[in-house]
Amino acid sequence: MRWNLSDNHNNILSSMDLFIEKIQQLKGLMLGVSFSAIILAPLAIGISLYLLTHPKFLHLIENESEFALLLTILLTVVLVTSGIWLVAGIQQFRSLNTWNKRYCSYLKKREDLDRDITSKYHLDEE
Repeated sequence: MRWNLSDNHNNILSSMDLFIEKIQQLKGLMLGVSFSAIILAPLAIGISLYLLTHPKFLHLIENESEFALLLTILLTVVLVTSGIWLVAGIQQFRSLNTWNKRYCSYLKKREDLDRDITSKYHLDEE
């Protein structure tokens, strides 16, 4: 089998286009994950802080030391994890926003290049 430089070039471009399309499809899923982090993490942080600062919680600490210690550790883990999830969600959202701008720019440049090549070599005429 003999490989032609033009065929190799076309295969590379086709592969790159398929790869970019796959990333564009995954972008929707990642955007959903980002939104869930941006919505659910603050909710978890708020509920945890409410429980930790509630007067009944302080009463629980005085009366049930072992259970209160376990609950405090659990709420602290929820706070830390939710904080990390929130920061990661915001960073992912920014990254996806940047990706979308670059992808739209890529599509516009590709369409412009296709149009230029078509008009230069009169490929639209049959």
